[in-house]
Amino acid sequence: MTRRSGSCLRCCLVIFAVISALCVSGPALYWRIKKGFNLRSSSSISCSPCVCDCPPPLSLLKLAPGLANLTVTDCGKDDPDLKEEMEKQFTDLLSEELKLLETVNEEHMRHMNITFGEARRVAAQYQQEAEKCNTATETCEQAREQAEALTRQEKKITLLWERRARQLGWEGE
Repeated sequence: MTRRSGSCLRCCLVIFAVISALCVSGPALYWRIKKGFNLRSSSSISCSPCVCDCPPPLSLLKLAPGLANLTVTDCGKDDPDLKEEMEKQFTDLLSEELKLLETVNEEHMRHMNITFGEARRVAAQYQQEAEKCNTATETCEQAREQAEALTRQEKKITLLWERRARQLGWEGE
């Protein structure tokens, strides 16, 4: 059943590929074949020149005269912040950029130090909890060993009393 469905899927994919190829290249093939069946040679056919009475194309200057001059001199001259920024020298801009980078780096370092301190604090807290768990485990282990020792001792005493009771005539349960 799986082999049959695989071959069916393969067949469907091939049909889909052929149909897609025909849809893409079909119109071009149609016009190529149509021109190919034209029995007259293309050199013998002479077209008369086209007579066009079209106006000349419009230039960009005529459509939008403001676009030709892209330098606007008085743009932002009333804005004091923009005027101050435009008057700064290249070295001033570089030094300001370096100061900003330094500030960002200092903030990053501060955040990293806080995160590192928090991680150390949490690690110490987990270490304390682990030590508490180890101590509790050791205490439980000691109590279990003592309980086993007491149980063995009680079994010995019980066997001793049972033996004495059987010697005195007790038959048991």
